[in-house]
Amino acid sequence: MDSIFNTSVTQVIKQRHSVRNYANTPIAQDILKKLEDYLTTVDNPFGQKIRIQLITKDSSTQEFKLGTYGVIKGARYFLAAACENTDQALIALGYTLEKVILYCTSLGLGTVWLGGTFNKGEFAKAMHLKEDEILPIVSPIGYQGGKKSFIATLIGENTNKRKPYHELFFNQNFSTPLASDVSDVYFEPFEMLRLAPSALNKQPWRVVREEHLLHFYLASNKGLTKIDMGIALCHFHLTTIQNHIQGKFITLDASKYPQNKDFTYIMSWTQLL
Repeated sequence: MDSIFNTSVTQVIKQRHSVRNYANTPIAQDILKKLEDYLTTVDNPFGQKIRIQLITKDSSTQEFKLGTYGVIKGARYFLAAACENTDQALIALGYTLEKVILYCTSLGLGTVWLGGTFNKGEFAKAMHLKEDEILPIVSPIGYQGGKKSFIATLIGENTNKRKPYHELFFNQNFSTPLASDVSDVYFEPFEMLRLAPSALNKQPWRVVREEHLLHFYLASNKGLTKIDMGIALCHFHLTTIQNHIQGKFITLDASKYPQNKDFTYIMSWTQLL
């Protein structure tokens, strides 16, 4: 995994931040070639087909109004991600696009997740969206630079804030927070999950640890939360691979595991010993 990013996964995750203002500088051709090659091989552990396309604002796309409603300034390149309209596909989309975004970070490129503030109809035309696909997310990519838009300035730095560890991770049940100093091999994967971006920075996911089983939950099934879950699972999974923790994602009978009226069971992870 390190060979993909040319550095540790954890370092790339910590380097990633939201960029809403881009310099009027073309991305170097060798960098674009690396990115396009990576898009042909990037995968996910959920067996879902996710289509991610690099779209460039140039003469070939001038017929499309690839707008972001004033949120993004100066972007010439975008990643558009499409999938089937199912819960599992949306989770896989979040996982897969975050993997690509982390790869962009390792190449020195800025990115930011856009779920509602882009012209979906025009982007759909530009990537020739299929009848069985939806286009919930795009991300501009490029070199950070220039002044922020007025809207981006209003958004401010709140997107960098994160909930504390004990509010996200639990031991055996939802009544017992999991202390970071007793998380064992999962401390770093959990910490990287904690740093994952999410819509409106709500961090809707929770994790309950039961011995060698980890159960992942969502606070809401609405909006972009399934994609948020996929992003978080990407951070977790890539870190377990880096740290040589063997395991796999599985779906269990939710009624047999910790319940909470405020959270919906999504899936589990079992460690392979």
